[in-house]
Amino acid sequence: MPSTTAASQIACAFAPLRTLETDLLLVPWFQDEAPSGVPGLDSATGGEIARAIASGEFAGRLFDVFLAQTTDAAWRPHRVLLIGAGRAPDWSAEVARQVAAVGGLAARARRVGRAALVLRATGEPAVLAQAIAEGLTLSEFNVGSHKTGEPPPAEPPAWTLTSDQAGDSDARLAAAVARGRLLAECSNLARDLSNEPGNALTPREFARRASALAAEGGVRVEVLDENRIAELGMGLLLGVARGSSEPPRLMVFHHDPPGGHRPGAPVLGLVGKGITFDTGGISIKPADGMERMKDDMAGGAAVACAMRAIALLQAPIRVVGVVPTTENMPGGRAIKPGDILTSAAGKTVEVINTDAEGRLILGDGLWYAQQLGATHLVDVATLTGACVVALGKTTSGLFGTPAAWVEQVRRVALRAGDRVWPMPTFDDYREQLKSDIADIANVGGRPAGSITAAIFLKEFTGALPWVHLDIAGTAWAEEARPYLPKGPSGVAVRTLAELAFEKFDV
Repeated sequence: MPSTTAASQIACAFAPLRTLETDLLLVPWFQDEAPSGVPGLDSATGGEIARAIASGEFAGRLFDVFLAQTTDAAWRPHRVLLIGAGRAPDWSAEVARQVAAVGGLAARARRVGRAALVLRATGEPAVLAQAIAEGLTLSEFNVGSHKTGEPPPAEPPAWTLTSDQAGDSDARLAAAVARGRLLAECSNLARDLSNEPGNALTPREFARRASALAAEGGVRVEVLDENRIAELGMGLLLGVARGSSEPPRLMVFHHDPPGGHRPGAPVLGLVGKGITFDTGGISIKPADGMERMKDDMAGGAAVACAMRAIALLQAPIRVVGVVPTTENMPGGRAIKPGDILTSAAGKTVEVINTDAEGRLILGDGLWYAQQLGATHLVDVATLTGACVVALGKTTSGLFGTPAAWVEQVRRVALRAGDRVWPMPTFDDYREQLKSDIADIANVGGRPAGSITAAIFLKEFTGALPWVHLDIAGTAWAEEARPYLPKGPSGVAVRTLAELAFEKFDV
């Protein structure tokens, strides 16, 4: 599989801007900022910045860019690229991450070998430095890795993070940059996996690649085959797998903290949906857009790559990851609407719609995470089209219980750059999942489809603190944005990894 992981680090060099040996100096520029906002920069360009601002050619609006040549021989940077950063009061880690990604894409488009980005003084420097490193690294992903008839994109430049303020040479900034680089590299690895076609990334191959990525980071990995899955009684996972000639796998990841696990300390359980291709099964999907169903394992990729980051960053708590993986195909042995499956937890499920397969395999995955000792659960899945209807393509659905755990995950997700929005999980919704012949049905009709899917998962959480992230609308960008090309987004990797460094409130 082609990898987009950056090999180099982002250097930190807090020196006068004019002394930087770089081909391109990137400067976030605030809306309505005066030409003198960065001392000496306008004069270094022969007044081009002042001219562009006065004429309205460049106003610092979010993600606008303006390129100027340096004409002052005392300045070593060859060119300056201003990137619109919007209003100064709105400057945040999220905006800085996006602006850095815009700059990274612009630098690659111009095929520069060396580039430097200026850390502006507004905000907490270490937080901004990490976000900027994430943005620069995310810009290095190549969605066209399988193309052979076009020139490959330029190699990413060698990056330097610098500052427009004296005294910003704190070692904390270098540590923050290294952390951001690593988290975004793991996000790019998840994007690599999600971008693979279904004929290449079968369940066995997904298990092999994802396990290798995690193991390289120091994670202990087990891959359970169909025989062991059957011994565990995972009838939901085996049921979904029946329609495919490809056997299922269950990936299990273990991170033990430095110094070992303290008795009574929380154990974070991460569970990811790993459907490597989803036809819908007997309840087959429309042909239009079905090719996108290769990314139905994005949640599983997020868990595997987050586990890699958790181990490399030496998270202080024990973390277990569980990724059930299979294809959902309409073969002769495929489950049918009306079939009843028995989960590893002992619950019987009436299958109303075979295209609601993700929740089935997650049910067995959530049960197994508890067997491994998890005290707090987070599952992540491209689960429902209903969530896309509710929240669109920019926001993931956030479900769970209790409220304190949901709120903690919400805060971490927003800090990590994964926009989420809380959705209700009132007990009333359970009525829609009643079955006349089994303990529960796998769908509850069209009303509140994303909520009833979450309520189904709740049945398998053992009343533990639990959060479900529905990333159906956010795992794949169908339209390019200034900071995000079309293709897989790597959503949830940074959220899951950062959560392992939290002191849990519940």
